[in-house]
Formats: sequence, structure tokens, C-alpha cells
Amino acid sequence: MSLFSQDLVWWITIFDLPAMAGLLAFSWRTRREAERATNNLQRALDHRSDQLRDALGAFKLEVAKTYASQNSLQTLETRLVEHLLRIESKLDATALKAEALKAKSE
Repeated sequence: MSLFSQDLVWWITIFDLPAMAGLLAFSWRTRREAERATNNLQRALDHRSDQLRDALGAFKLEVAKTYASQNSLQTLETRLVEHLLRIESKLDATALKAEALKAKSE
């Protein structure tokens, strides 16, 4: 039985311990690489987030510079309503004249 136990110890020493050490080293290296990749992705996401935030700020500034103000829109709306009311009154007058002519011809 001592021969079997010596063979078992020899087998563990020669094959199993180096294999286990290799697996441990492989898993440790894989974990480090995964952490590095995660950190790189986090940095890239932070950088892109900053770029998007800056672009949004620039867009808001552009909108503030180029688009019409509330007062300008209210002035335009008032002018349009006044013009439409004048057109409506002219159409009403024309309709009354047309009815008068139709009543005379009948």
C-alpha cells in the first residue's frame, strides 16, 4: 500500500499541483484583464457622456441665439389675427353684397 501512496503523492506533485497553479494563474490573469477592460469601458463612457453634455449645452446655446423669443411670437400672432379678422370682415361684406344682388335678380 505504501507503493500506491507514493505513486499518488508523485502524481499529485508532478501533475496536479502544476495544473492547479496554472489554472489559478490563468484565472487571476483573466480577472485582471476583465477589470482593465471594465475600467477602460468606464473611462470611455465617462468621456462620451462629457462630450454629449457639452454638445447638448452648445445646442441649447444655439437654440437660445437663433430661435424666436416669446415676445416676438406673441407680436407675430397678434399681427396674424388682426390680418385674418380684416380678411373675414371683407368676406362678410362680399357675402352681403352677393346676397343683395341675388335678391334683386329674383
